[in-house]
Amino acid sequence: MPNTAAASVTAPASSKRGRPGYDQQSVLRIAVDVFNKHGYDATSMGLLAEHLGISKSAIYHHVPSKEDLLRLALEEALGGLEGVLQLDGATTGAPDARLEFVLRGTIEVLVSRLPFVTLLLRLRGNTEMERDALARRRVFDRTITGLVSDAQRDGSLRTDIAPGTVTRLLFGTINSIVEWYRPGGALSAEKLADDVLAISFQGLHK
Repeated sequence: MPNTAAASVTAPASSKRGRPGYDQQSVLRIAVDVFNKHGYDATSMGLLAEHLGISKSAIYHHVPSKEDLLRLALEEALGGLEGVLQLDGATTGAPDARLEFVLRGTIEVLVSRLPFVTLLLRLRGNTEMERDALARRRVFDRTITGLVSDAQRDGSLRTDIAPGTVTRLLFGTINSIVEWYRPGGALSAEKLADDVLAISFQGLHK
């Protein structure tokens, strides 16, 4: 399967210029690291300023608020994942091929935007913005369940497991990647996707 999904959907967020030494994207990346380490709710603008090495007021040259940083971060994650569903490989072809394409693309987005997807997966739904993000994630999951259902009806997947259960098991595996995968190591994103798909569709038997 062509390894094109991530390249098609990983355009960076706006690089709005602000205070010298940072642009909006670099502030966002550091902020996301802090959110993931301390939790979004527990992260104050003062803590962000400490990690950035600038004053709190200087942060506002880049973004209006902490909430705006969260919005930008979640859009990086959700925009990437939703973008996979718009690619030709996700909308044309046999159902099982479309499912594999979307799963591969999901893994590639997860790896290329690892801190952002990690933040998405750790949301608790404490704010309206978080609840909206979780709702978009559920729509994404339902789309995958639909692909599983189509593949079952097509006869390419076993039918004794409910489509929703298949989706939860697949994404239990995929989502766990954020807890242990380290980009730049010996395991490339492409090989990781190959391994996940092999386990998911072929199992461990020879």
